[in-house]
Amino acid sequence: MKKIALLLIAAAIVYATFFTEKDRLDREVKRLCAIDGGVKVYETVRLPVERFDKYGNIKIATKRFMKSTDEYYLDYESIFLKEGNPRLVRTTFKVIRSSDGKSIGESIQYSRSGGDLPGPWHESSFDCPSSPIKLESSIFLKEE
Repeated sequence: MKKIALLLIAAAIVYATFFTEKDRLDREVKRLCAIDGGVKVYETVRLPVERFDKYGNIKIATKRFMKSTDEYYLDYESIFLKEGNPRLVRTTFKVIRSSDGKSIGESIQYSRSGGDLPGPWHESSFDCPSSPIKLESSIFLKEE
């Protein structure tokens, strides 16, 4: 009986340690997201229909893989607001015009990952905004 009681107490401590921090960070993700999360478009660009694929998407290379002839590129930065397990990350994606280096739009996402009981499973995560928002489709419009 003593062993069961000790096991229950240990389980309660583990639960409180892992899940309260995870819940706190999920609330922090929501709070930060409400402040500056989501897509911000500073300038829209009209492009010929031929620049879009059959699904209506335009391909923008990341800065690392861009060619000298690319008019626009995608740059991103991840900042760890809390490292470890769980961790909290702010990721910013920007579409940059190559000719002048000006940011014409950005997307900011906050995410928490980890904070689960150790095991062979994949760690949980929480993102805000939760649905992927295509930055490119908010900036690049088809010419009519």
